[in-house]
Amino acid sequence: MTGNGALNTMLTNSDLEQLAQWRRDLHRHPELSGQEEETASRVVKMLEPTGPDTILTKLGGHGVAAIYASGEQGPTVMLRCELDGLPIEEVNPDLPHLSQVSGQGHLCGHDGHMAILAATARWLGRNRPAKGRVVLLFQPAEEDGSGAKKVIEDARFATITPEYAFALHNFPGLPLGHAVIAEGAMNCASRGMKIALHGRTAHASQPENGISPAPALAALLTDLVTLTHAQDSADPDFALVTVTHAQLGEQAFGIAPGDAEIWVTLRTQKDATMSALVERAESLVIQASKDHKLEHGISYHDIFQHCENDSDATRILQAALSAADVPLTTAELPMRASEDFGRFRECSRSAMFLLGAGTDTPSLHNPNYDFPDDLIPVGAKVFAKALKGLCY
Repeated sequence: MTGNGALNTMLTNSDLEQLAQWRRDLHRHPELSGQEEETASRVVKMLEPTGPDTILTKLGGHGVAAIYASGEQGPTVMLRCELDGLPIEEVNPDLPHLSQVSGQGHLCGHDGHMAILAATARWLGRNRPAKGRVVLLFQPAEEDGSGAKKVIEDARFATITPEYAFALHNFPGLPLGHAVIAEGAMNCASRGMKIALHGRTAHASQPENGISPAPALAALLTDLVTLTHAQDSADPDFALVTVTHAQLGEQAFGIAPGDAEIWVTLRTQKDATMSALVERAESLVIQASKDHKLEHGISYHDIFQHCENDSDATRILQAALSAADVPLTTAELPMRASEDFGRFRECSRSAMFLLGAGTDTPSLHNPNYDFPDDLIPVGAKVFAKALKGLCY
């Protein structure tokens, strides 16, 4: 692995050990989207000794923003990470810092992303910006797609709206410490579609006296996935429909069902093609409900815009990666997985890069995933190099 120097000698081996221990402590105490109160408190305690000029708390929920100001004119540059864990039971019995919260785990590496920004905070405390401002944003509720929107809508965000916004995401399957970056679409758009079907219950011995949603449920489970088009996310017409949950009736042998529910995730390369996929999916639901004399309801959740790397911001990150001696590699882009960092392109020139977590590492959201601590100095060095080009 390359690029893991001591950030111009300003981060010591002791710093890096403390940051790794802090990351592992975060890993033991994951909190779900919108519930990150204790995580935010741990972040503030870590940031205070680095001497930020201002720390905003409860930003867009439990968000934390640390501001390092030069007092001189210049750009406001924001680095962003995420606070939240996942509602997945961690299964990794040999891990000494296993999650202590039942049914929850830092299985996407957000604990590591926070440690990278904490490392950058230490560097900023010893290398104050010469112009403009640096904002370190610890964002809430990334996993459900609501956090970035709420942060931007918080009135206090207007006081720190950045000209540039940068982020990273660790990525298993890529060589450890190698990076992927490209201009244009970086993450796909997605949304959760919840379909409710309503008929009428009946006694199980007389199902003809009710209206069962079972036939419509069976048809939709098959028909919705046929809307998938092109397996390669680089195809502008890429569309993917994934059934994630289905439920029919009650857990009883004496009742013919009257209600059913289906959850599906709709995914497209960009926002512009999502509306067409939504229309096609809704048409299938409307037709199935009509065919089987059912009422229906549709609602949308976990809405993510696609993530688009601005050309200028991408160039800055590419230069930073080169200066940090981080090797570049390739991956399928845009990532199918969504990222609500895409929201920040509404107000800034934004870009993110992928940082390899190892070729033999469990995938993100797997029950045994653990962020590699070796990436903490690598990510921090890249961010420091990016800041040097803008605020020094």
